[in-house]
Amino acid sequence: MSAAGPPQGARSKVHWHHRARHALAHSLRVRLVAMFLLLALAMTAIFVIGMQRALSIGWRDAARPLVVDYVDKLAADLGSPPRIEAAQALVQRLPLSVRISGPLVNWRSNPNEPDYDHRLRDSTADANSWSNEAPRFFERTTVDGHRIRFGLSVQAWHDRPRFIGWITLGLLLVLTAVAYSRVRRMLRPLDDIRAGAQRFGAGDFAQAIPVRHAHHPDELGELATTINTMGADIHQMLEAKRTLLLAISHELRSPLTRARLNTELLPETPEVQPSRAALLRDLGQMRDLVTDLLESERLASPHAALHREPTDLSLLVAEVVAALGDALNDAPKIVQNLQSDLPVLQLDRTRIRLLLRNLLDNALRHSVDAAQPPEVQLAQTANGAVQLTVRDFGTGVPEDHLPHLAQPFYRPDTARTRDGGGVGLGLYLCKLVAQAHGGSFTVRNARPGLAVCVTLPQP
Repeated sequence: MSAAGPPQGARSKVHWHHRARHALAHSLRVRLVAMFLLLALAMTAIFVIGMQRALSIGWRDAARPLVVDYVDKLAADLGSPPRIEAAQALVQRLPLSVRISGPLVNWRSNPNEPDYDHRLRDSTADANSWSNEAPRFFERTTVDGHRIRFGLSVQAWHDRPRFIGWITLGLLLVLTAVAYSRVRRMLRPLDDIRAGAQRFGAGDFAQAIPVRHAHHPDELGELATTINTMGADIHQMLEAKRTLLLAISHELRSPLTRARLNTELLPETPEVQPSRAALLRDLGQMRDLVTDLLESERLASPHAALHREPTDLSLLVAEVVAALGDALNDAPKIVQNLQSDLPVLQLDRTRIRLLLRNLLDNALRHSVDAAQPPEVQLAQTANGAVQLTVRDFGTGVPEDHLPHLAQPFYRPDTARTRDGGGVGLGLYLCKLVAQAHGGSFTVRNARPGLAVCVTLPQP
């Protein structure tokens, strides 16, 4: 039998406790509001205690003779022996409690009130002792032996402290809500700065960070202006880099074409043929590199144009696999695991073909010494998208290299080197193609091997 878990209330309480601690540790708004409240409570307590001490020290010494004289007057009004009618009238007129005990009269104004046994010190007592004791009632003795005790009636004050406490709590909650709202409004530029920094980090420089009160900015406004300037400078440098790369790539295509043409015109004699074949292979790799650079810069542009058309992805995968098999006769056979009845997607066939060829070529390069051939899968996800997975059964890559595999010109130091082919643009180009179609691109270790997943949504 499994042990019972904690009660639902306990789990909620713990969950609330963790959430409050997390908010206090990570939210600047919550910390500022808590600091303001603690400061307000501390200042209020210091002020109230200080004023009480300042007023009570002199007030008690000044009021003591007046109180004693007034109690003497009240005792005289009751008479000797004390009259119950006069005591009842006194209790109805003033918030007092009266107890009379003696040989003739024994009467209490509040029979249910506790019998306090605090006694007033005699008139010769030390003044500081009297002020520190603060008794609840005074006593007087009449000439005929009756003892009269006067005290404050607590019944009149029974509900008032509770009412005042609820009022105070309500005011405190209102002040807390007002303070939090004000602090949140003051710190709202931080949300704009964070969102703007995330946009700049993702390469979106179209929208600058809004600056409140641009003519008279505060510290947060100046920070937003500085980050906007930094983002504009970064955007300008990236655009200059892209323009330079496109220009160089375009300029390289013409001499590469001429060099390839001149190489193909060389005589195919036994002495020249090995050098001619090696030169053609190197020129082909340079041509592919320039083509990939141009395509990646086009896809990275925010104005990348796709020529979408209805595409059966299963047929396109089969065509690319067949073309690779014809081009690479000694390559291992690619295993196809394609789900039937997949939806027809609106895709750019040329770009998707480039994606498939790069992924499959990458898997083939790293499956030369693998125990199993590479595998390509097509399946429909729960939300209707189509997921393409290409997996090899090679050595894989270290985990710390996975987040960087789709970066341009990035290559792991181990397992996948330049000797295996490629310059580090294939996965980057595949990622751009997937993102241009509104999809996602992920890389993970499949143990063994590497698995690349591309998700293409339906329009």
